[in-house]
Amino acid sequence: MRFIYRMISALLPALALVACSPAVVLNLVTSSHGANTHKDIAYGQGPRHKLDVYSPRGAQNAPVAVLFYGGSWQSGDKQTYRFVASALATRGIVTIVPDYRLYPEVHHQGFLSDGAKAVRWAKDHAREYGGDPSKLFLIGHSAGAYIAAMLALDDEWLGKEGLSAERDLKGFVGISGPYDFLPSNDKKIVAIFSTAKTQALSQPVSFADGRHPPVLLLHGTGDGIVFPKNSTELAEKLQRSGTAVELKLYPGVGHLGIIGAMGFPLRFVAPTLEDTVGFISMHSEKAR
Repeated sequence: MRFIYRMISALLPALALVACSPAVVLNLVTSSHGANTHKDIAYGQGPRHKLDVYSPRGAQNAPVAVLFYGGSWQSGDKQTYRFVASALATRGIVTIVPDYRLYPEVHHQGFLSDGAKAVRWAKDHAREYGGDPSKLFLIGHSAGAYIAAMLALDDEWLGKEGLSAERDLKGFVGISGPYDFLPSNDKKIVAIFSTAKTQALSQPVSFADGRHPPVLLLHGTGDGIVFPKNSTELAEKLQRSGTAVELKLYPGVGHLGIIGAMGFPLRFVAPTLEDTVGFISMHSEKAR
């Protein structure tokens, strides 16, 4: 078994350089046994307004998580993160993975609007898949963690859908998220957020000063793509504001490794799955 671990770990960086994504490997080897999958459900009108639902078999009043994937807000699709959604569903969590519009079709307001609509859909339809809409969580990795953070911290986006993070969310899990990353030398990133009224209003850390649902921030100290200070600084500001926040730093773990650890057989890399499930389990039963 250790030989298999070493072999797959060695292959992942090589696969990232060619057409085959590391996620393809993880999707192949991560079992969805124990979960039902419902694909390509419309939550809006456009081709990117579809989502997949992974529900535990026999689920009743289960926690519900909306999972936002990464891709620098310029790429990605819901199928890529099947290994994450399957892992969460087999642990008893109804997991919803939406696609959302990307740059250059939209700027940051577009994918935040899409994210809010997906959360609205989750709130309205969770019971159809064995979920309890009063136990609703947001999870995001990388650019997806940015989306989840903004929905959880900035009242504007969920408010447009008749929701309130404080009232309607049980918590938010951010995995290797960019929360305070401007100014940037990346011209495309600058363009994506150029339509904000001010630079600060596009950054999650700017909204970490009020009443928010509980937060779990996970980050690898070896992340050279989104630096860990994004999570440490957000955690510090949330704590000062009185928000219940927990920060976990995984020594030496990189940007892809932390999410890859959600899938079998890479769970030895970091306890991403256990920490996420533990947070959801704990806060599902807490009164707000």
